[in-house]
Amino acid sequence: MIAIPRSLSPSVRQAFVGAVVLGVGFLAPIAAMAQDSGASPGLDSAALIRVSLGLVAVLAAIVALGWIVRRMGNVAGSAAGRMRVLGGVSVGNRERVVLLQVGDQQILLGVAPGRVQTLHVLDQPLEVSGSDTGAGRGRDEQQGFASRLHQVMAQNRPSRKDPSS
Repeated sequence: MIAIPRSLSPSVRQAFVGAVVLGVGFLAPIAAMAQDSGASPGLDSAALIRVSLGLVAVLAAIVALGWIVRRMGNVAGSAAGRMRVLGGVSVGNRERVVLLQVGDQQILLGVAPGRVQTLHVLDQPLEVSGSDTGAGRGRDEQQGFASRLHQVMAQNRPSRKDPSS
């Protein structure tokens, strides 16, 4: 008898039971064929059973590894909790400017297909209200981000002297 740990979630238990039922359902005709005395001379029933058991073992290993990976959670997510996208503006067909919060620092990134480039690291972080974060921003909120981005870029841009004077 196979013991299924109770710590498994119901969906993993169902997948495990399904794999066992599938394996038994697959092996039953093979076992009946192995007992059949009129089997064809080119068919080795013992080899067929070994291959079938190997297939069931591989499927069980896949289910077990999937469960382990899901139980471990987000292993590489230690920095993900401190990193947020505060806003973004489309500046071209496939290009965007994105404001990223990493810890206490805000970084302005240019994002294009196949390339991400740091445009500016903000000395003074922008004040961002709770409604500006997350998906589903309205058009007005995106315009608000665009205007704030324009103001910050204008403040950080060195003043140009008029060539006519």
